Amino acid sequence: MDLSWSHQPLTRRRTLAAATGLAAGALLPPGPALATAAQYTNPVIWQDFADIDIIRVGDTYYASASTMHYSPGAPVLRSYDLVNWEIAGHSVPVLDFGAKYDLNGARGYVRGIWASSLAYRPSNRTFYWLGQIDFARTYLYTATAVEGPWNRLTTISTPYYDAGLLVDTDDTLYVAYGNTTISVAQLSPDGRNQVRTQEVFRTPSSVGTLEGARFYKINGQYYIFLTRPANGQYILRSSSGPFGPYTMRQVLLDLRGPIPGGGVPHQGGLVRTQSGAWYYMAFVDAYPGGRMPALAPVTWTADGWPVVQLVNGAWGTTYPSPAVPTPPRQVTPMTGVDTFDGTTLKPRWEWNHNPDNTKWSVGNGLTLRTATVTHDLYWARNTLTHRIQGPTSTATVQLDHSAMRDGDRAGLALLRDSSAWIGLKRDGGATRVVMVTGLTMDSNWNTTGTGTEIASAPVSGSRIWLRANADIRPGAPRPGTFSYSTDGITFTRLGPAFSMGNDWRFFMGYRFALFNHATQALGGAVRVTRFEVSTP
Repeated sequence: MDLSWSHQPLTRRRTLAAATGLAAGALLPPGPALATAAQYTNPVIWQDFADIDIIRVGDTYYASASTMHYSPGAPVLRSYDLVNWEIAGHSVPVLDFGAKYDLNGARGYVRGIWASSLAYRPSNRTFYWLGQIDFARTYLYTATAVEGPWNRLTTISTPYYDAGLLVDTDDTLYVAYGNTTISVAQLSPDGRNQVRTQEVFRTPSSVGTLEGARFYKINGQYYIFLTRPANGQYILRSSSGPFGPYTMRQVLLDLRGPIPGGGVPHQGGLVRTQSGAWYYMAFVDAYPGGRMPALAPVTWTADGWPVVQLVNGAWGTTYPSPAVPTPPRQVTPMTGVDTFDGTTLKPRWEWNHNPDNTKWSVGNGLTLRTATVTHDLYWARNTLTHRIQGPTSTATVQLDHSAMRDGDRAGLALLRDSSAWIGLKRDGGATRVVMVTGLTMDSNWNTTGTGTEIASAPVSGSRIWLRANADIRPGAPRPGTFSYSTDGITFTRLGPAFSMGNDWRFFMGYRFALFNHATQALGGAVRVTRFEVSTP
């Protein structure tokens, strides 16, 4: 049993406001009864990891998530206790699905890696990642370790939308997929081809949209776990095999979530612990930061349906910690200091679209050579992004700008479809530190504003420290502020607060972003010697 994940950018018609309704679920006692045991707090990860597909292999838990246009794509998270997570690698090393993912004549914003699936096949001790790209075809990657290397196994002409991959107990591979009309496909034994596909369920009009499939076999029954975006979760069950027929039951609807101002927990996956306990990891819409994973225990009715355990009629802010073996080690924090040592980037970093690998390097810092001549940051290649830690966090970067050339722009951005940045402009042999806002896109992700400089100060020397503070508590537009320092100790605020929007349609939340692009000619460079994300 295992697998499948979800998400559909183009059909989410529901508002993301948290509702006050009550879903079906058993109540856990609040207060003192919970306080007697070790607890965890939701969200278990206050970073943007949406469309979670979660599995357990032995004593280790793994989860995959959507990344849209960021590269590498489909991060694999790892945990030993379901609460503390690290980023272990990426299932899709490069978005080699067309020129737009290279920012070459076109752009891939809000395309790329949507809801997909992560699975493990014991028979060959191999991990599988499966997902469709651009409604055109499905790609399947494999690896014997989640750190990689991941290699493309096959391309299938059927686009398995919001797919969930099941490795059955007889080793057969099945895929549940679709939006409203749900289908199941059977793959060949080697996973390279489709053998059969069949519609298995059509969502009643009273429910509306169902998507985001996860596919499980539990106690001989087949289950397809589906989301109603963005406020519900349903499940289908078949006692007659993977092709049905299926009956449907509501798991939750308009359930109050654990993040104040956030949405209803939905669209994720089920996982069983070593001791037989079940958990549901969903995500909570929590813009401007993105979609945050939350964890809740699940019980099963006598007739085989899952029930989310509630606290005071809501998805709990806290629950008793899962009973699991002592972790073999501490996981690697998702925040902290990076000095870009070694020969590769750490897996918490993702590029905005595919990078030009001839224009960057690590070792003794991160060197970003200009890769694009443009006045539009959204067209600039080699912009390197880092998720923002909630509810508030600060990114500080130490930058050596001695190799910048006239016309170059380098700095630290709060990046989304409406962006702002602090950084350096070098013109006429002089360098200034500036705050720029008004970088905007329309609803088709075309640039509508390339930015306006609203504050500046002269700088000298070769080093500067840039800082961005981000408040990503959901429920309202939140402020981002910028400051700089010439000694790394005393920071000076630059420019007014930037209002980070909380509209969901870009899907990915705000990120910290390091960039260096030219407006006149290539050849310049900056070196990032230290990057730190800290929380209060």
